[in-house]
Amino acid sequence: MRPTPLQKGDSLGIVALACKVDFEALKPAIELMEEVWGLKVIIGDSVMSEYHQFAGTDNVRANDFQVMLDNPEIKAIFSARGGYGSSRLLDFIDFSIFQKSPKWVVGFSDITAVLSHIHTLNIESLHATMPKLFLQEGGEYSLESLKKILFGEILNYEVNSQEMNRLGFAKGQLIGGNLAILSHIFGSKSDINYDGKILFLEDVNEYLYSIDRMMIQLKRAGKLQNLAGLIVGHFSDCQDNNVPFGKTANEIIQEAVADYDFPVCYGFPVGHEPENWAMPVGRDVILEVKTDGVFLKEATEALS
Repeated sequence: MRPTPLQKGDSLGIVALACKVDFEALKPAIELMEEVWGLKVIIGDSVMSEYHQFAGTDNVRANDFQVMLDNPEIKAIFSARGGYGSSRLLDFIDFSIFQKSPKWVVGFSDITAVLSHIHTLNIESLHATMPKLFLQEGGEYSLESLKKILFGEILNYEVNSQEMNRLGFAKGQLIGGNLAILSHIFGSKSDINYDGKILFLEDVNEYLYSIDRMMIQLKRAGKLQNLAGLIVGHFSDCQDNNVPFGKTANEIIQEAVADYDFPVCYGFPVGHEPENWAMPVGRDVILEVKTDGVFLKEATEALS
């Protein structure tokens, strides 16, 4: 189920589902959404709260999210930033009103847990840049892509081909996000079915051996074998031990999926870089990996 596209005059909420945030850093994003996008921004209590590293206690953050989910006037909810902590809230949230009247929930990184949970409810959500990062240099199209999808434009991306790509054509629902968080939610209520899906992955500041461990976990858990396609985004600022692991992040992923024949593309602009194009989790899409480029577009007909 797809939430209703935004229109000028709609209200959106900003909450902090994970780490605490400097409100001053959000003001440019708030100004843009109000004065340029024509929306009314409502700030949640968690944005002004802190409890150790978190944006308030679990109760503060959960209650804030619940209020935004249940308020019929709010048409979209942004997490101000990621960090760590959103998965601590999910078992305390009542999604019953949200399921009857879905709205956009937007974020990435740690917010992958929330987006995955929403996917289990058969509702689309949006993996995209967050207010703390709206105006970073080089992220202009990230912001534009976010606005386009929020306001109902059709998904249609094209990126350059990479030498490591595995060519092919795939149809399926788009799922994914941060590799560490996807691994973290295995076996929980927020875990998702990967069969027949087009998976996108990204991560930041992970040790190479840890990326290998998580990819092996996905493989052993049967998450990779029935994928329709794989999109590999940014794996930024990877760390290594004194004894080098011997492979790049892309090479680790390439090895993990070598036994399968679905199309794979590398270097897609999604993740912890200024180029972090909006990805509608749960949307039916077509992935074409060709020698002259990679094309990700919305499926015009429902997938069987």
